[in-house]
Amino acid sequence: NFLGLFVENKSFFSAFFHRHATPEKFYIEACDDGANDVLVIDRVSTEMTLAGIKDIPPSGVTRPICGIMGTVRLVAGMYLIVITRKRKVGDLFGHTVWKALEFDVISYKKTILHLTDFQMQDNKAFLSMLRNVLNTDGFYFCTDYDLTHTQQRLSNTSPDFQEMSLLERADQRFMWNGNLLREITAQPELHKFAFPVIHGFIVMNPCCINGKVFEWILISRRSCFRAGVRYYVRGIDSEGHAANFVETEQIVQYNNARVSFVQTRGSMPFFWSQRPNLKYKPKPQISTDTNHMDGFRRHFESQVLIYGKQVILNLVNQKGSELPLEQAFAKMVNGMENGLIKYIAFDFHKECSKMRWHRLQILVDAVSDMQEEFGYFMVSSDGKVMSEQSGTFRSNCMDCLDRTNVIQSLLARRSLQSQLQRMGVLHVGQKIEEQADFEKIYKNAWADNANACAKQYAGTGALKTDFTRTGKRTHWGLVMDGWNSMIRYYKNNFSDGFRQDSIDLFLGNYTVDETDGLTPLHMQKDWKFLLLPVIMVVAFSMCIICLLMAGDTWTETLAYVLFWGMASALTAAVIVVNGREFVDAPKLVQKEKMD
Repeated sequence: NFLGLFVENKSFFSAFFHRHATPEKFYIEACDDGANDVLVIDRVSTEMTLAGIKDIPPSGVTRPICGIMGTVRLVAGMYLIVITRKRKVGDLFGHTVWKALEFDVISYKKTILHLTDFQMQDNKAFLSMLRNVLNTDGFYFCTDYDLTHTQQRLSNTSPDFQEMSLLERADQRFMWNGNLLREITAQPELHKFAFPVIHGFIVMNPCCINGKVFEWILISRRSCFRAGVRYYVRGIDSEGHAANFVETEQIVQYNNARVSFVQTRGSMPFFWSQRPNLKYKPKPQISTDTNHMDGFRRHFESQVLIYGKQVILNLVNQKGSELPLEQAFAKMVNGMENGLIKYIAFDFHKECSKMRWHRLQILVDAVSDMQEEFGYFMVSSDGKVMSEQSGTFRSNCMDCLDRTNVIQSLLARRSLQSQLQRMGVLHVGQKIEEQADFEKIYKNAWADNANACAKQYAGTGALKTDFTRTGKRTHWGLVMDGWNSMIRYYKNNFSDGFRQDSIDLFLGNYTVDETDGLTPLHMQKDWKFLLLPVIMVVAFSMCIICLLMAGDTWTETLAYVLFWGMASALTAAVIVVNGREFVDAPKLVQKEKMD
């Protein structure tokens, strides 16, 4: 146990680089044996160059780091973002996969005394935004393997692609530090000092069935195109990038053979919004002045190009405020007249109401023939490609979180059943569900995947994870869903504007200009924002006081209670009617992007 603890702690703090800092320069030295090149960052000119180990001054302050996340310009100038702590997730085909745990944001400038008070406030706010994103769980990297691509994509590459650096060959959709590494990417000789970092979820578990040990891996890659938070980023942008797009790959490795099954999720790919307005569930709005088909076509043309045939599983309600979205989606698919795209609508909540979760099998059975047709990617132990996946299931609900994850876990299990039988792990007639130890690992991993994706998009853990973990819905699960829903309501209305600004700054959707005067952070709120909540709180407090401290007569008490009660109710009504003005809205990016 002591040895295991020692090895684990060593993986937390073992460094890939040393950062040497002097007042004029940063020196980044690789810890590899025989490495001689050093990355030099001039803290005054911001220029990046190569030097040798002999050029590192002995007077520099040395710190171990696990990697370079990138650089960013804020009000006070340039900042270097480095990974300072990591944890080993596992080994993927002999390559160690790490989870980044802690980061440091280091200023090039030695002081910020040259800034005005307003500039210092803005710089502090921008630093807080960067740390907000960096503190969001789910950053992963590998120093010598490409985590941004699926097994099938990596297999279908040219020798020239294999010779590229990790930065050059990375899938830009999933490289979350792409914007931060622009300066390093522009200089090929510096590529060895950085690597792509993905955001999402990775779990790697050694498993055993029938005495046969295999590695079961789940990787979810969150797209950095049209990234954001739950209510402020919906639908697609003009390039066809969908909000909350996640590529999930399930991998099995056994006796040097490996198989992979890929699914995707993403917001309904047309122009719609659902801006928070203090109501529990804001009404979705479909844009009426936009050509939906252009972006819709771009989205699916790229999906078909990357993944092959598409089966859309739309899990939204087919009544109420979600119905117009379902109808619009179905109409657009029919309008495309593309035989490679099939649309299936399944009212998840209606079918599974009253705890009838077994009815999910209806959908799984309905798509079984298509799943057989799509197959999965497989490489034999001698490196020969045995089969390829010819299409993917693209699932969505409103958030592409809770309902979507449940369905994806069921489809992944069905694929896994076929894969393990073909690889000889499962005997003929055996079912995965009968393997109790593996079933527990499988269900918990998919529930953890749901929680990770939900925290990154909605700010809380996923709903319905009791079903994913246990295979059945529980009353305690319903209680936890209610709690998470309340937390989501608060965050979506009162803190998600800041979270959206943080993501936009991190990904380069907003860039800070040192020469600008006031930043958008200084937008003035309307007087109602400050005055009305105060009036409501005072009126409600007076109502309670009148109840507790009765007057001389009950009629006098009733009059006071009615007056203050009406005052608080009317104020609350005005606030709800003007709900959008009272929520925490993003400030950095133009309104058009959000709508």
